[in-house]
Amino acid sequence: MDFKPEKFSGLEQEQPGREYEMAPRPEIIRTTYKGSEKLKGKVALITGGDSGIGRSIAVHFAREGADVAIAYLEEDKDAKETKKMVEKEGQKCVLLSGDIGEENFAKSCIKETVDQLGKINILINNAGEQHEANDISEISP
Repeated sequence: MDFKPEKFSGLEQEQPGREYEMAPRPEIIRTTYKGSEKLKGKVALITGGDSGIGRSIAVHFAREGADVAIAYLEEDKDAKETKKMVEKEGQKCVLLSGDIGEENFAKSCIKETVDQLGKINILINNAGEQHEANDISEISP
């Protein structure tokens, strides 16, 4: 397969990003990828699961048979699109909107995932922003 990248311009975005605004659109999962039920019966909680790498993980896990819960900040349009993609794979998807940096929201993600999907087998801590600090002790929980 011969891949020739397109020219990219104007891709810089404010945090958080909105995948639906990207051009060209990223490839989430190859149509030729065939799942083999490696995650059948499993439940994954994916932070930052609405777009980018998190979205790709959610869809790949669904193709492998896992139900997923995705925690995301505020990108409702992206999250709903990810949910459609997961459900197209025949799996359940729970959307959890809030700031994962807030301890109460983080705890509620665990509770909601277990309440709605029965358990958590896999945690993917993918959500992130970069904030400079001179020392690790300057980073809040």
